[in-house]
Amino acid sequence: MKRRDILLAILLVIIWGVNFTIIKLGLSGVPSMLLVALRYMLTFFPAIFFIKKPKTELKYIVLYGLFVGVGQFSCVFYAMEIGMPAGIASIVLQIQTFISSIFAMIFLKEKLKSKQVIGFIVAALGLILIASAEGVNMDKAPPLAYLLMIAAPTFWAASNIVARIASDKATAKGEKLDMISMVVWSGLIPPIPMVGLALMLDSPETLLNVMKNLKGISIFAVIYLAFAATLTAYGIWSILIASYPMSTVAPIPLLVPIVALLSARIVLSEQLSTMQWSGFIVVLIGLIVANVDFDMVKDLFKKHSEAQ
Repeated sequence: MKRRDILLAILLVIIWGVNFTIIKLGLSGVPSMLLVALRYMLTFFPAIFFIKKPKTELKYIVLYGLFVGVGQFSCVFYAMEIGMPAGIASIVLQIQTFISSIFAMIFLKEKLKSKQVIGFIVAALGLILIASAEGVNMDKAPPLAYLLMIAAPTFWAASNIVARIASDKATAKGEKLDMISMVVWSGLIPPIPMVGLALMLDSPETLLNVMKNLKGISIFAVIYLAFAATLTAYGIWSILIASYPMSTVAPIPLLVPIVALLSARIVLSEQLSTMQWSGFIVVLIGLIVANVDFDMVKDLFKKHSEAQ
């Protein structure tokens, strides 16, 4: 990768890693469903006036918005609201890579590689270690939080399949799907259902009172989630995907939990037990086994050796 793109990849990891701590801070003053709604309101407005509609069918825009905004983030935010630590959430969310592979096999007829199956088994063992361990802050996370954190990457994986199908159809027409445009326009979908869910969990009076008395940290969280974690991060991700093979780009998010754990430790004083750290390492090994193209790495080392 070029030096500029390496720096962009590092920035992406930092933005997405710190994102989990920012969510936790935002939830201290805003209910989860309302926080998701505000995130997407700021994501599509005012950007929608400057970014053209993506070259794809309306149904894909709607499905993408439902799976990511309503599905993934409602699960993540609510799980964290009821006690899921930011660091653990960042780890569990990464299993979307395995679920995406399974969905790709079912809907895109892609073959599931043996290394992906092995990686999934290894990561599953790591998740079991994390879930069964006792650590600081973990007693606050009810079983529902864990169920939601399993559902979240499932919705994320579904959105990946939708984006892939939309992209393939655009390519077949000689066009290109702009993911930034997809993110902005699909941002129109989540606010209404998220406000509806918010009204199911809290009274209108409570929500209005929250909006009237927004704290500085809550405003910062909404701005960060919309402009940094969504628009900027997806912009960088789109640049990297367009510039390099997926085998090169796919492993980059594996570094996100490291930043998430560090930021949660520094800002939120979250700590993991020895067993949880062991579980995290096992999950990371599973993700590496499933995602890293070892033949490509071997070739890079070989070229480097020959150059010397």
